[in-house]
Amino acid sequence: MAGHGSAPRGRTEALVGRDRELQLLRSYVDQVLGRGGVLVLSGEPGAGKSVLLNAAATAATAAGALVLHSDGVEFRADLSFAGLNHVLGPLLHEYDGLDPVHREALTVALGAGAGAGAGAPVDRLVLYGAVLALLRRAANSRPVLLVIDDLQWVDRASAAALAFVARRLTGSRVALLAASRPGFESFFERAGLPELTVSPLDDRAAAALVGIHFPLLAGQELRRVLAQAQGNPLALLELPAALGDSRAGAGVPPSEVLPLSRRLRDLYGSRVAEMPAPTRRLLLLAALEGGGDLSVLRAAAPSEDVLALLAPAERAQLLRIEHRGLGRLSFHHPLIRATVVSGATSGQRLDAHQVLAKALTCKPDRRAWHLAEATPDPDEQVAALLEATAHRARRRGDAVGAFNALVRSADLTPGPADRGRRLAKAAFVGADVAGELRTAAELLVEARRADPELRGSLRAAAAASQVLLNRDGDVNTAHRLLVGAITTRDGRSDGDDEALFEALCTLRRVCLCAGRPEFWDAYQAAMSQLTVPMPPLQELLGDVYSDPARSSPTALGLLDAVIHDLHRETDPSRIERVAMAALFVDRATGCRAALWPVVENGREGGAVTSALIALVVLCLDDFLTGRWDECGSLAKEGLALCEAHGYQMLAQQFHRVQGLLAAARGDDDTVRELAQRITQWAVPRGARTVEHFARHMTALAALGRGDHDDAYLDASAISPAGMLAPYAPLALWVPMDLVEAAVRSGRRAEALAHVAAMRQTGLPGISGRLALVTAGSAAIAAPEDRAADAFEEALAVPGAERWPFDLARVRLAYGQHLRRARAARDARTHLAAALKTFRRLGAAPWAARAAEELRATGRNATWEAHQDPGAGRLTEQEHQIAALAATGLSNKQIGERLFFSHRTVGAHLHRIFRKLGITSRVTLGEALAALPPQQSRAERSPTSSQT
Repeated sequence: MAGHGSAPRGRTEALVGRDRELQLLRSYVDQVLGRGGVLVLSGEPGAGKSVLLNAAATAATAAGALVLHSDGVEFRADLSFAGLNHVLGPLLHEYDGLDPVHREALTVALGAGAGAGAGAPVDRLVLYGAVLALLRRAANSRPVLLVIDDLQWVDRASAAALAFVARRLTGSRVALLAASRPGFESFFERAGLPELTVSPLDDRAAAALVGIHFPLLAGQELRRVLAQAQGNPLALLELPAALGDSRAGAGVPPSEVLPLSRRLRDLYGSRVAEMPAPTRRLLLLAALEGGGDLSVLRAAAPSEDVLALLAPAERAQLLRIEHRGLGRLSFHHPLIRATVVSGATSGQRLDAHQVLAKALTCKPDRRAWHLAEATPDPDEQVAALLEATAHRARRRGDAVGAFNALVRSADLTPGPADRGRRLAKAAFVGADVAGELRTAAELLVEARRADPELRGSLRAAAAASQVLLNRDGDVNTAHRLLVGAITTRDGRSDGDDEALFEALCTLRRVCLCAGRPEFWDAYQAAMSQLTVPMPPLQELLGDVYSDPARSSPTALGLLDAVIHDLHRETDPSRIERVAMAALFVDRATGCRAALWPVVENGREGGAVTSALIALVVLCLDDFLTGRWDECGSLAKEGLALCEAHGYQMLAQQFHRVQGLLAAARGDDDTVRELAQRITQWAVPRGARTVEHFARHMTALAALGRGDHDDAYLDASAISPAGMLAPYAPLALWVPMDLVEAAVRSGRRAEALAHVAAMRQTGLPGISGRLALVTAGSAAIAAPEDRAADAFEEALAVPGAERWPFDLARVRLAYGQHLRRARAARDARTHLAAALKTFRRLGAAPWAARAAEELRATGRNATWEAHQDPGAGRLTEQEHQIAALAATGLSNKQIGERLFFSHRTVGAHLHRIFRKLGITSRVTLGEALAALPPQQSRAERSPTSSQT
């Protein structure tokens, strides 16, 4: 709705996020038009009170009421009875029906009629009675609704009369609906009268309102608007106009506020202007300081009594002083802070920043920003301070802070070479971590314009390659740039080891996406030329990324040690790089505690690129470990973020996840669509690993529907039968697909060769999943007389239940073997367990196969599934979640205790409800109490440990 807080009279289009208020107002109108009453809306300026009044007035008019509408006007607040005269003007024709005393009182006080103003002074109580009598007389023919906006500006005499009338409307057909701002002294005595507080919009409604009117506003710009508006509808509609510059989100200091339109300045401008000059000066310092630290204000104004000077602003409810012992100050609304800043001259702002910089000598990062804002011209010293601030922000994991500091540092840099270097550095951080892909491309253009010699530098090559890879998927150009930049320096970093390591990390990602041996050969050649010692983690990641199937025990041990401490890491880049390596060797679950904060940071506008990669890892780990509902929701979220920020390469990863889910669940149309989309994107770019995404999903889909020839062709295109292809990480995802497809399509020799390659390569030593997959593949390919022992060996793999889909596939294959061997009883056990898992996951074609095999043993599939010893029994983890949910904790609170996302908790509860035969939390406690004693004990112990 375009008119939040300022709609023209009578405009009643749908209000975003105001369903509750609208329902209450319509209910109010229905009730009071028959029996009278009063209601006062209270809310900050711009909250939408006027539009709500208009909506109520429209409803009243539709119900046949006479609506008398008036606004309090600030410049008329000193004119006695101005407001009353305005609102009662349409009732002049009713005067003649009043008794002479009341008619005379109205005529004299309101200046109405022929003898206006000629009589003696009017007794106030007589006048108030006359107003009430006039309204009641008018209500004889139809109900009357008085609508008074900006009640705080209604003149004293009118406000007193309206307050008198408001308390005497019950039982009449007259109603009063008014709106007022808090923080203003009003002559309308509303103590004891019903009030409706019009609160700010919640986060979802605020984002929806901006999205309706500014659909292209996204990312950091959107977050700045939402943060400053704080749910104020008028601000949400006015602030985006301040973001016309495409670079508005870059180089933003922590204290900066968005400029305000005239309408927004008017909301609080008069209150700020009324403050004494010393108070306004302190307000400006507080607004630019931004942290609410009174000790900084005292240091900035050492000779002043800060609290005394701020007292007028505190009384006017512009700010509040909190925890006086700690010295905290906060503005009542961010718009007040913005009003203070926008109302100051540029000279006043420069002086204030300079004063704050002197007061912050012990806080170098904040001091650097204030010096930057106090420095209108290029200054190398200040630029260097900001660059140092960026380094510290990056180490803290604040990617956006680092990006902004680097951009501002470049703006203040006088020398072209340093300016180009800093712009390239900002571009790299923006594309690699902060999600500023589009801005990064613009910064690179500026960097080359500033320093034409920059093109071959490590910084420029890494930044340009990040843009080329993430935005365009141009692995060829990115690879050429990086290899050229690294090799022309003979492995030297020119004193900047960080630049070299970032270039190598980027080159590794390019090689991974390309999946081509010649790319990795060039990477290894570049590594061999290095004269700078490589950190152990860099070497480890290079080994695991390039050829995870041949990861050495030493490398895996080092990776396990890094994963163990990863939750203490603050650098999102390091977290997602380690987690991606962990995913290749089935260790991503150990990274989840570190990955979720990265995701949350990205959701809040921080390290968006790292958050996207974290989501990829979480999605794929979810798929492997059977959390398919969360897998799908995270993939959808990740894809939306990719589209919003322009990350085409990472979007293919989320299409891959969606395709795998569709394949496992039998949605062949979606698989075909996604596989075609991925292939058309990947093949022209030479991104062979991405092309394998499509092959993987189509192989799995073909297996599910029994097209074993197609499945074999797709799986062997990723890695040929008889070998685990190097530089093809998906070779570790499809070995059992290839073996099963080979056996079912009459290619047993190829299947046996692939099993031999899996063992020879050492897959069982890499992870429990690969041990299960290797043993399961060996059993599927084994001769009939040796298959049973091989299947038992597979099912005995420690921790096999962590990989439910793979385990269920092995059980299905074992059950098929046992049925053919006429061991029906044993076959049913494994087939029923497989069926239960497939149904839980929603793997429809696999469940259908298991059910068909189960029927072939002579048992009804549905009955058999419910007879499985584990059916209906909660796992220990499910007991823990159920017990916490039964105490009334929300999904988010449970997730915080157990280190899950709230979506994971929701997925667990969905399964718990199904197992217990309930539909909501309401009966969860009763259902847990009804469990057998051994289950009840199991669920009590985790609860006590949590409390």
